[in-house]
Amino acid sequence: MDNESIRFIVLSAAFLFALVAGFIVYFVILYQKKQLKNKKDQEEREAFYRQEVLKTQIEIQEQTFEHVSKEIHDNITQVLSFVKLSMGTLGNTLDDAKKAKMNESRELIAQAITDLRDLSKSMSFEHITSLGLTKTIEREVEKLNKSELVKTTFLTEGQPYPLGEQRELVLFRILQEALNNALKHAKAKHFKIDLQYQHDLFTLSIEDDGAGFSPELLNNKSGSGLRNMGNRAALIGGNATIDSAPGEGCRIKVSLNPFKQLYIDGGPHPNSVS
Repeated sequence: MDNESIRFIVLSAAFLFALVAGFIVYFVILYQKKQLKNKKDQEEREAFYRQEVLKTQIEIQEQTFEHVSKEIHDNITQVLSFVKLSMGTLGNTLDDAKKAKMNESRELIAQAITDLRDLSKSMSFEHITSLGLTKTIEREVEKLNKSELVKTTFLTEGQPYPLGEQRELVLFRILQEALNNALKHAKAKHFKIDLQYQHDLFTLSIEDDGAGFSPELLNNKSGSGLRNMGNRAALIGGNATIDSAPGEGCRIKVSLNPFKQLYIDGGPHPNSVS
């Protein structure tokens, strides 16, 4: 066999080896891409499932709030109003001392009726959506300051614009959760709310001067309410950060792009531009 034949065989073998190696590399890359795609699809399915579960939980919560709100408005306050009216009629038959006591009781019932109506409004989806986020928070702050439970300040920066009913409802529920934590657990004396309206960024900032907590609480079962704030924020396309330490109060910040498509209702934001 001459040199030319040997060279041809060697080159042919090298070409065939390179071709086989190329096919192997191609199929390995193809397999890896498929694996990555499958992993990504699985993660997306799991994320979608978690979002659907959270969406259902929020819908059930809102239905419960709405039901309780109507019960308070249509039944409890009506019964108390009837009792107040009956006491007024009865008071005309009493002497001055007993009548004064009766009037004090009627005033307490009147205050209870007012407080229950305020509570009913704060739980009602329709009330929140009709007023909008800013006005709803203003009324909540007025109620808090009148109660003297906590000194509350409310600031608005920029020109307010509608964020959409679902977003505003979820943001208000996050605020209510934060306020409940500040009063019930942190024993806060001051509460600060700040809304920042920028062209492509909306921010809700909440701060209290309560007892605070260790960051590890966010990973514990007892911190489920705090984690729920983050889940709610994620559902409306936002991001929530919670910063606290023992004795240093709590700071919560929720940021979102007002023009980003809203997952919870599957539609674009009413202010979005094409």
